Amino acid sequence: MRGVRAAFVGGPMYDGLYEAVPAFERARDVRVEIVARLPHPELNAFVKHAFETSAPLDVISTHTKYAPSQARWLSPLDDVAPPSVVQDLLPRPLELSRIEGRLLQIPRNLDVRLLHYRSDLIAEPPRTWTELIDVAASVASPNGSPPVYGFLFPGRDSGLFGTFYELLVCAGGELFDADLRPAFDSDAGRWAIERIVELHHERRVTPRDLDRRHYDEISASFRAGEAAMVCDWPGSYHLYRDPATCRVADRVALALLPTGPGGRRAAYAGCHSFAITRSARDREAAAALIEHLTSFDAQLAEARHGAIPCRASALAAIGTADAGDARASARWRLLAETEPTMIIPPRFAAYPQCEDALWRAVQRAMVGELPAAEAIRGAASDVRHILASEPLAHR
Repeated sequence: MRGVRAAFVGGPMYDGLYEAVPAFERARDVRVEIVARLPHPELNAFVKHAFETSAPLDVISTHTKYAPSQARWLSPLDDVAPPSVVQDLLPRPLELSRIEGRLLQIPRNLDVRLLHYRSDLIAEPPRTWTELIDVAASVASPNGSPPVYGFLFPGRDSGLFGTFYELLVCAGGELFDADLRPAFDSDAGRWAIERIVELHHERRVTPRDLDRRHYDEISASFRAGEAAMVCDWPGSYHLYRDPATCRVADRVALALLPTGPGGRRAAYAGCHSFAITRSARDREAAAALIEHLTSFDAQLAEARHGAIPCRASALAAIGTADAGDARASARWRLLAETEPTMIIPPRFAAYPQCEDALWRAVQRAMVGELPAAEAIRGAASDVRHILASEPLAHR
């Protein structure tokens, strides 16, 4: 029997798709060995170690912001991706899936966050980040039993970076300038970190162990009834609307992300994707697995759970299916309104190291170890050093 070794991103937003693997195995007489199913930070480390030690991997989950750092290990897909599939992809996900003109990944979904809030605790969603902080402080009772936190956000890794990035851009800042030099050591960058410090260290509307919490932990805390507000991704939406996984399912309302000082809104975004490694032992079987996991049926199934599909046909189908559901239709309208405000990090090989330096600096300020200005200045110095020593190709 032919075989494919795969390393997938794991978690409540992603695991449902993999239930389609056994049907693929039966239909194609191919055994799929899933050797890892991990959160993205751990998955990236696992994949990097596998590549560097020549451990066999055929298919991996990746992301449009991480794929440039893996490009030397990925196989171009232009010759194996069916033209009908490529033509069905939405323009932005397709563009992000190309690196130096080559198709190196097939996008799985388009990720962009919305504000989730408790309608029994908050009458109207906050329109600005300043309002959000004030509202969070007014409803928070972190020492209660059970505790209620005013606002949750990931306190580490890509999630903390994403919150900083949204705040930075909505305050008029940018990560890098046109020459890919760090531009976040600015008034906007300091304002962004100061808001994170205010939420966690000064107003104390978040858990004290926030610096150890990823996306899944903060989502679970909100769904357990422990928070008034959280920002989350579309793929988690099924967990919020199901009473079995959300104690406050009947009280969850959605809104656009808040705006910054100048009235600008910014929503951190990107695409999860699948790729084939250059060392794949059976490239045809690997390509067939990716085609199965990103098929119309698979995309529609994930869309029913809340994800934004990357295939135009699946997006049209879920729009038609949800047309009679006022709540679902309102969510799709919010996501469509958010799309023009999407911000996507620049794509280059050293990006993951830069993101890592940034979130670590933000976290040190968040917990009170460093003043905001010192943290942002140190992060800019670290990023300049990374860019001076690492390749900038694959933008």
